[in-house]
Amino acid sequence: MISSKLKSFFLKINLPSAESHKGQNGKLLIIGGSELFHAASKWSLDVASHFVDMLFYSSIPSNNELVKEAKGNFWNGIVIPRQEIEKYIEEADCILIGPGMERTDETKQLTNTLLKKYTEKKWVLDAGALQMVDPILLKNNHIITPHSREMKVLENKLTANQTIKATILLKGKVDVVRGDGQLTEIEGGNSGMTKGGTGDVLAGLVAALYCTHDALTSCIVASYINKKTGDFLYESVGPYFNASDLAIAIPKVFWETLQNLN
Repeated sequence: MISSKLKSFFLKINLPSAESHKGQNGKLLIIGGSELFHAASKWSLDVASHFVDMLFYSSIPSNNELVKEAKGNFWNGIVIPRQEIEKYIEEADCILIGPGMERTDETKQLTNTLLKKYTEKKWVLDAGALQMVDPILLKNNHIITPHSREMKVLENKLTANQTIKATILLKGKVDVVRGDGQLTEIEGGNSGMTKGGTGDVLAGLVAALYCTHDALTSCIVASYINKKTGDFLYESVGPYFNASDLAIAIPKVFWETLQNLN
């Protein structure tokens, strides 16, 4: 049974209106992938495609080609080259950066340059971008999705009088969401969710929701659904599910949760 506190956030979820037009229910840009990590950004793409009207994706050239080959099976969206990402940043409601990106100077430069230039946009930072960002650039309109080690690295970059202003979804056995003066703990999940990619699924869901909702609602709802979906899968296959299974099952669990609020 969902708690009254968590229920209050689910009641904020906006369902697409029958009168809405393409693009009014979210435009999301995902910047991710690398020569080493191909699948991570695809998991983010897979889950986000169920929740937004338009999805843009930009990676390194070789990874873009892989997504173009696979997109007929999983995604109706646009693959864009890196030199055109600023055009789509301006169009997007939210930008997710980091899934599958390596901890390199190139990632550092790209992440920090874009955050400095587009300070008013909604950003979600995960994985490689999160690990390379200058935390002073993080603002109230940003979301970060670290695990405990990544959080420690960010905090170690700060001086005594500096704080992280972004909404934080700290991933763990119990997720902790901090933002807007509130702290919310989300329990759930199981050993099947230790597999690689479940965090990329979560980041994709957070960013998709953030296109049309506030940061706190996006983090809390996404965390709860991600964990609840893991528990749903555990009932049928125990711990023997993966990130792709999670991305596929999330829309069903999300819809059933919304229908059972009353």
